[in-house]
Amino acid sequence: MPETTETSRSIDGRVVPAVGTWAIDPTHTQAEFVARHLMVTKVRGGFSDISGTIVVAEDPSESSVQVTIGTASVSSGTEDRDNHVKSPDFLDVEQFPEMKFVSTSVEPAGSSWKLAGDLTIKDVTKPVTLDFEFLGVSADPWGNQKAAFSATTEIEREDWNLTWNVPLDGGGVLVSKTVKLEIDAQAAMG
Repeated sequence: MPETTETSRSIDGRVVPAVGTWAIDPTHTQAEFVARHLMVTKVRGGFSDISGTIVVAEDPSESSVQVTIGTASVSSGTEDRDNHVKSPDFLDVEQFPEMKFVSTSVEPAGSSWKLAGDLTIKDVTKPVTLDFEFLGVSADPWGNQKAAFSATTEIEREDWNLTWNVPLDGGGVLVSKTVKLEIDAQAAMG
């Protein structure tokens, strides 16, 4: 029988969140990407419009995650680059205002988890697998319990028709085809 507290429990030696629906707190959640520029420099950006839920089941492998990101909220620290990423060359935010992730399975993997699901960017939906960690639960100064989660994966952006690029004279391309996605989420029991 698993040990249970109000906010977390232990099952088979793993600490997992309490059963229930945890709502993602957009003010304490970051969804970021890392791509290479000129084949060498890392360029980072992120999205501030994030919502979703993490539904924790009694059996953690039956849990689910759903995340929606507003594409127009992209920020990379450079207005010209942000406008280009928002354009039809990349995200086409006028036509596709949201990206979505909907999980299809959760499996233990060492001390963390593998979270598989469908990622929709523009009008393309493809399966992805994220390395997913439950980082714990803590109370804020007002007594609200907050759970923390982290997830990462790499995607080939051309799989989602994000194909704009410029070949470089010395070989390679201006923007890497591989993009790393990093999500650090805080959530409250709904």
